[in-house]
Amino acid sequence: MDQHAPHIVVGTPGRIKDHLTRQSLKIRNVKMLILDEADRMLEMGFEAEIAFIARHINNKEKQTLLFSATYPDEIKAMSAHIQQSPVEIHVDESTNEQIEQIFYKAEDNQKPQALVALLSKYQPASTVIFCNTKYNCNQIAKFLEEQNYSVLALNGDLEQRERDQVLLRFANKSCSILVATDVAARGLDIKDLAAVIVYELSPDPEIHVHRIGRTGRAGQKGLALSFCSTEEAARAKSIEAYQNITFKWDKFNALKIPKNSTLKPSMVTLVIDGGRKSKIRASDILGALTGEAGLSGDEVGKIDIFDVRTYVAIKRTSANVALMKLQQGKIKGRKLRVRALT
Repeated sequence: MDQHAPHIVVGTPGRIKDHLTRQSLKIRNVKMLILDEADRMLEMGFEAEIAFIARHINNKEKQTLLFSATYPDEIKAMSAHIQQSPVEIHVDESTNEQIEQIFYKAEDNQKPQALVALLSKYQPASTVIFCNTKYNCNQIAKFLEEQNYSVLALNGDLEQRERDQVLLRFANKSCSILVATDVAARGLDIKDLAAVIVYELSPDPEIHVHRIGRTGRAGQKGLALSFCSTEEAARAKSIEAYQNITFKWDKFNALKIPKNSTLKPSMVTLVIDGGRKSKIRASDILGALTGEAGLSGDEVGKIDIFDVRTYVAIKRTSANVALMKLQQGKIKGRKLRVRALT
């Protein structure tokens, strides 16, 4: 870096490698290299880019920090190549006593039926379902969609814009169920998450605690429901020993399912083709909705403004009216394209 360059540079491995190749970025004298979510970087195939970046730093006194929610062998191998005599610091994650945990014995072929039974029984307003693979994540989301549930899949194959849409729809309560892998859900922090369902047990007890820890936050009660097949029995025992508690077990086929149980999300997301680059502000959207559209303030939910698009959550009962009025009217004196995300 030049003498007047920034003190800190933040970027993806691919983007930083591109700058280094074009010599638009010089890092030979960098004092600290930080790799955040290192396990996710490896899962996404950035190992070669990370090694490339590390080779461009000539400062022998540099410090290299790796942050990772999990510590697989791949992380250890990378550490051996880019770190010298590293010190490992592990942060223990205790189980929240506010979370009610229930385990259900269910073989793999029974799990789809059991999943519907649990959703119908408890009817959580918002649920994250964890799977071990991207394939199962997509298959379960497809199955639930066929059962007329409001569901979205979150996995590592999504482009950033698609990921942003999935997360904001779940966060603004226009989608009830999110099916996710551990890596894709990294950093996921949803306020007032009603329930977590562990569709497949992780072989790592620490990951299980991390999964269920997304519910029952800020002093609220949480609900964690886990499936366990015969093949997963050893994993359940390992998790139980790790948490030092005795799990409550139940049978999904003994659940009393309420009649006419539905899980329709309370909100609908409208997307407006205009954002920060069009100088759109939240007050402009709220003004259009409470003015020409005639909605009250409590019918309008979260407003997310990006560079070229704006997303606004509207109460389901008012969504059609809001959509029609915005399509017919103007926002900040301009007619913009508006549609509902489904």
